[in-house]
Amino acid sequence: MNTLVLEQPGQWRYTQTAEPAKPKAGEALVRVHRVGICGTDLHAFRGKQPYFTYPRIPGHELGIEIVEINDTSLLGLRPGDRCAVEPYMNCGECIACRRGKTNCCTRMQVLGVHVDGGMRDLITLPAHKLHRSNRLSFEQLALVETLGIGAHAVDRAQPQVGEWALVIGAGPIGLTAMQFAKLAGANLITMDMNGERLAFAQQHMGVTHAVNITGQSVEDIVKALQALLNGDLPTLVFDATGNAQSMMQAFQYVAHGGKLIYVGLVLDDITFNDPYFHGHEITLYASRNATPKEFKLIIAAMEDGRIDVRPWITHRAPIQAIPETFPEWLKPENQVIKAMIEWEC
Repeated sequence: MNTLVLEQPGQWRYTQTAEPAKPKAGEALVRVHRVGICGTDLHAFRGKQPYFTYPRIPGHELGIEIVEINDTSLLGLRPGDRCAVEPYMNCGECIACRRGKTNCCTRMQVLGVHVDGGMRDLITLPAHKLHRSNRLSFEQLALVETLGIGAHAVDRAQPQVGEWALVIGAGPIGLTAMQFAKLAGANLITMDMNGERLAFAQQHMGVTHAVNITGQSVEDIVKALQALLNGDLPTLVFDATGNAQSMMQAFQYVAHGGKLIYVGLVLDDITFNDPYFHGHEITLYASRNATPKEFKLIIAAMEDGRIDVRPWITHRAPIQAIPETFPEWLKPENQVIKAMIEWEC
């Protein structure tokens, strides 16, 4: 079957591998139709993904079709069903899992990161990790996991209606945080160095204020935010950059008593000034992955039209073309919002 392997940083290999064995009890054999490309894949290609080992079959944003399921009564799933995939293989036994925090299991195995993922024709998965929607397209289903990152981060933050939320980074993960902060009733500001991404966020996400921070100092940015908010700073700040400098500077943009949520992940240490942190009584959150409840909420919101991510997909390519095409998606001048790997359907 067609398979993409990331042999080492910067080196893809398109190859043929054996098809999976028949599914065991509780498993489903699924056909992959779409794979979304996210920051995890980009960082892995650059050699900067902290949990990644090589060689690896990447791919965790999946739109799939069930081919065979061991027990057709299991969860009501049937061959032919279209599903999104919850790619977080948790143990179900550790302290995090026992408390319902399956997204940060102590023995977490994420498809396409810790274990081989979905950049191949067929893959066998636990049936309970499949979230069905026969109303959504494979492309929409492939974006459910991406949305889950923002949904979980916003759930951690618990925004109030009318609260000002700043999202630093207007890439795909930042867009997901904007999406769910907006649904929660927050007012949105976003910052980025990319004018096209800021324009996209304003056009599609209902962002009230977009701030281009190119060439601006931290002091300049603080003054710009205060000018927008009558002297105040936002009480919620989401950093979705995956950039250590940005993540450390983000403390300066949080109002006294506010919350800072790290949505992005970086292979680095993050430091901050403790007197400043304590003096402002900032609440700092990490946000990792998503939980099953968020997958269900996202699919429902997509089905009823409250969320439309179709404009996000700006680039597409077939699996065979990825070794040549993928490096082009990393170039800023190509203005990639979201790229998608396609199979013939």
